[in-house]
Amino acid sequence: MNANEYQGSFLGRISIRRNQVVVMDAIHEQELEDIELFQKHVSDRFSELSSPSDDDAVLSISWLCKLLDVFLCCEAEFEAILLMDRDPYQLSKPPFDRLIPELLDRAVKALDICNAVTNGVESVRHCQKLAEIAISALDQKPIGDGEVKRAKRALSTLMAAINLDDKDGTNAKSTERSWSFGRRSGNKDRVAGQFRSLSWQVAKNWSAAKQIQSTIYNLVAPRGAEASGLPSPIYTMNVIMIFVMWALVAAIPCQERTGLPTHFPVPKQLNWAHSLIGLQEKIADEWKKKEKKGMAGLLDEMQRMEKSAQSLIDFTDSFQFPGDAEKLQEAAGHVAELTEICRIMEQGLTPLQMHIREVFHRIVRSRTEFLDVLEKASLPVI
Repeated sequence: MNANEYQGSFLGRISIRRNQVVVMDAIHEQELEDIELFQKHVSDRFSELSSPSDDDAVLSISWLCKLLDVFLCCEAEFEAILLMDRDPYQLSKPPFDRLIPELLDRAVKALDICNAVTNGVESVRHCQKLAEIAISALDQKPIGDGEVKRAKRALSTLMAAINLDDKDGTNAKSTERSWSFGRRSGNKDRVAGQFRSLSWQVAKNWSAAKQIQSTIYNLVAPRGAEASGLPSPIYTMNVIMIFVMWALVAAIPCQERTGLPTHFPVPKQLNWAHSLIGLQEKIADEWKKKEKKGMAGLLDEMQRMEKSAQSLIDFTDSFQFPGDAEKLQEAAGHVAELTEICRIMEQGLTPLQMHIREVFHRIVRSRTEFLDVLEKASLPVI
């Protein structure tokens, strides 16, 4: 069963149950079953992400799209468990009077990360264009000194862009903060027209690493009776949101990632935790190498592009017309690899941006729906 079938079956199950007249003990038992099924779906989805095919390497463009699909499916099921036909007053009691505002605060921070990552996708697209200039020059037959010089200029600019310090990234010229939306002030931030779009820039002093750190702060797994009740899916959704945003920041060029956390605690005994922890450790190991080496994120296509571009720079440095036949053949292989990477980027970057946009708007909508519930329960929200 694919993710959409999982989701449709799950939401239908909850809708039918919540519309039945049953005694309180049965309602509680059904709720526990729904939570258990939600956790199973989370486990299955992350297990699939942790065993990608050759065409979907971890942190590749296609893998990130699948990760965002997983987020959307999990969020829809989570919202159904918490909100569908539920008495709002139930969510105004402890510990929900603390847990839900914390979740909504993380949602605001996730929206800002979506903004920053969307800008980062544009810098990836810029690298793609530079690579295409080099490809165009080196695809000429025969290759002359003019074509090699043109390719070398494009490749040198490309490598400079790939190894650009995060502090000097694509958003460095921006001087205004791009808040997705501010703290609650009456009903102002709940009007659709008040939400900032993903085209806004972020400020010079905004830090993706610090934003991720702030989402991890105060993240505590439920204990005792709470571990099997509604606090459990709230914690699960918090972890999913943090992991997705962290993976996006690690993969895509993003402003000020120095000091990006490489670990956030997730109890290993949770049935869905094994695959997520495995992915976290794998990405963290790669990130530690990145910080030592310096490159524009862990996006699989960018790392492959860097290797091919560096090999072609070495070729252009030693080129003398008419060129050594063996070196020309080797260079043609790197050009073919670079061409394939650009093709993947051309086909995948726009869908990736659309997925990020869909996640952004889903978080906005979900936050608004939670605010409506809290307002009905007359619960003050930060």
